[in-house]
Amino acid sequence: MTRWNLLAIAVAAALLVVVPWVIGNEFYVNMASQVLIYALFALSINMMLGYGGMVSLGHAGYLGLAGYACILLVINGFDQLSAAILALIFSTAMAGLFGMLSLRAPGLGFIMITLALGQIVWGVAYRANDLTGGDNGIRLPQRPEPFGIDITTAPRFYWFTLAVLAVAFFFIWRFSRSPFGASLMGARDQPRRMSMLGHNVWLIRWLTFVLAGFWGSVASLLFVYYNLFLSPHALGLQQSAEILLMAILGGASTLTGPIVGAAIITLVKNVVSSYVERWNTLLGAIFVLVIVFMPYGLVPGCRALWQKFSARGKPAAKSPASESAG
Repeated sequence: MTRWNLLAIAVAAALLVVVPWVIGNEFYVNMASQVLIYALFALSINMMLGYGGMVSLGHAGYLGLAGYACILLVINGFDQLSAAILALIFSTAMAGLFGMLSLRAPGLGFIMITLALGQIVWGVAYRANDLTGGDNGIRLPQRPEPFGIDITTAPRFYWFTLAVLAVAFFFIWRFSRSPFGASLMGARDQPRRMSMLGHNVWLIRWLTFVLAGFWGSVASLLFVYYNLFLSPHALGLQQSAEILLMAILGGASTLTGPIVGAAIITLVKNVVSSYVERWNTLLGAIFVLVIVFMPYGLVPGCRALWQKFSARGKPAAKSPASESAG
């Protein structure tokens, strides 16, 4: 990572920390917390999509697995920390099982299996009225107090969510720069060659699937802590599609792209929709424009435009032949 990249990350981190003080309005601070939660969702699915080339339409299923497990454990007498840990273990174990089932088929088959598994989780949450409350949902009694810190206020919950996102971002950054990340991208681009070199392509993809499920489960707990409520509507196909589109819109080949995509979609859904009746049309227009003019996403597209703009201001290098002729 270059000095300029480190400087940009430091500036962005400083700006994110002071957001509650700059905004002031509690509604917009809560909106910023939602952006961070969905950014973590998008980062988790990007581990599969951007680095592994695996398109999942069932990622919101982890919201149900971890979310319902945590709420039910708390309701039945477990403390918040134990409930969170057990919920993460359960959801990550289910991600391992889902990965074994999904990776049996490549390409379109993988997409359809993840879609089916996500719909199974949604169906169980919708039909198990005695356990999940069915369509009426289920409530979490209160937010936890991590390390004895009260996070019931909007600014404190925002900082707590930002801290979790920062840890996840660092882990995923190290993951993408590690030898394992390189082998994952090799399995994405040249699976047959990687197999010939002795790499277990299936195992690489499965471990990535599990890691993506773990971070998706962490985002699910933040989602439950934010809303103090969970219903089947939160883990349907639309939620999975939106999480996937967040990564694609910002740029699935980058680390910051999913965060940008999550910010745009969340703000359009929750803020712009208050002023624009056809906000779905606006969101669709944004996707069309990005796909047409920046097919790799907003972050790679803006980076390419900046490089092109910067190159215009530099004098063209003279060729050796022209220099000798002069």
